[in-house]
Amino acid sequence: MTRLGAVAAALASAAALTVALSPAASAAAPLRDLAAARGRYFGNAMTAGDFNDSAYRALSAREAGVVTPGNEMKWDATEPSRGGFTFTRGDQVVAGAVAANQKVRGHTLVWHSQTPAWVQSLSATDLRTAMVNHINTVMGHYKGKLFAWDVVNEAFAEDGTRRQSFWQQKLGDGYIAEAFRAARAADPTVKLYYNDYNTDGIGAKSDGVYNMVKAFKQQGVPIDGVGFQAHLIVGQVPSTTRQNLQRFADLGVDVAITELDIRMKTPADSAKLAQQARDYAEVTNACLAVTRCVGITTWGLSDNHSWIPGVFPGEGAALPFDTNLQPKPAYQAMSTAFGGPGTTTTTTTTTTTTTTTTTTTGTPPTGCTATYRITGQWQGGFQAEVRVSAGAAPISRWAVDWTFTDGQSVSSSWNAVLTTQGASVTARNTSYNGTLPAGAGTTFGFVGTSNGPNATPSPTCTAA
Repeated sequence: MTRLGAVAAALASAAALTVALSPAASAAAPLRDLAAARGRYFGNAMTAGDFNDSAYRALSAREAGVVTPGNEMKWDATEPSRGGFTFTRGDQVVAGAVAANQKVRGHTLVWHSQTPAWVQSLSATDLRTAMVNHINTVMGHYKGKLFAWDVVNEAFAEDGTRRQSFWQQKLGDGYIAEAFRAARAADPTVKLYYNDYNTDGIGAKSDGVYNMVKAFKQQGVPIDGVGFQAHLIVGQVPSTTRQNLQRFADLGVDVAITELDIRMKTPADSAKLAQQARDYAEVTNACLAVTRCVGITTWGLSDNHSWIPGVFPGEGAALPFDTNLQPKPAYQAMSTAFGGPGTTTTTTTTTTTTTTTTTTTGTPPTGCTATYRITGQWQGGFQAEVRVSAGAAPISRWAVDWTFTDGQSVSSSWNAVLTTQGASVTARNTSYNGTLPAGAGTTFGFVGTSNGPNATPSPTCTAA
């Protein structure tokens, strides 16, 4: 039995691990299943140490279909001294993923950071030799066990020029193409990615990467995909994310969101969490809108397994689950965006539509309809979605009103500004979804509390 096989056998019990997840998480179809139904994957980063937290390990096994090792396959972990390769911790991550029926993305082979000093001190000739040998050995060890590799990581500066790392200074522009050619020779079947941050929207840095990938495709350099890390800030998802993903896809490569988290100033509050939910939905929808966007990976899954607080003091709460492994509005928003929770075992769906129109002589009527549906229920809570549709004429703003009859209340929302007064709720459009062409629609959602019956209210929609 190989060492990896032995570790896999030792960890095989991971598939049988159970954990008392919140009712919301356990009732809905997991993200891995919802994403797969849309032809995508959902994954998260895991370190070998993360597998020691049985509850977190079980959460990842439930929600994620793909695992990216956080540190265990980087150069300092796999070749700390020249020729002294070690794969123990990387093998632990792969074995844990295999035991949970998860696929693995390799991360990362050539990077200026977390690379030992002995590598950085080499002459140009020795550095090139060491790079190719490292790629051959590491990829050879994991050949057939991974479906993708981040071959080169973060090689561009913010202005779109090449980062002046020791790689660039000693080997010049050609080292990235050399790394990809070596990677293809080492494993002809695995998908080869370039991966970077602050490239999520159209701008100078993403332009630089775009031009490189375009040149690679023209020159026959073997590149299969581009990873967009998407370490984002609440309320600052680039408006050109979808267009940016599409333009790369149009070059003939796959695209993926590889390290998603959306951080905020802590402590978190309902307004920040609601905005974060909208942001997660926006990123998810951008990927879904691009045929060659193959999947989304979050850099961690819960806030107690996040790198953010240690690197950005005073910031955090960046992931879909909180520190108690409870789903946040961001999780609900991703679930909804992926089409869930369509496989929920306790979903009750009732639809009521009411139309209010305003008529002006000589012009088409303006108005809107509101359709309310419960998309998931659990003990003490529920999730609902409301679709607003314009009538025979375009509208520039809308408001939806309803009254709860069973003591329900709203705890968080996304894609609308909600105000409540007792049992009465008013939802108004945000700055970005008020204008709707004739016949077009938009949706907003919320998470609510309910400790008894949960009758579906009858919403009314008004527009202007």
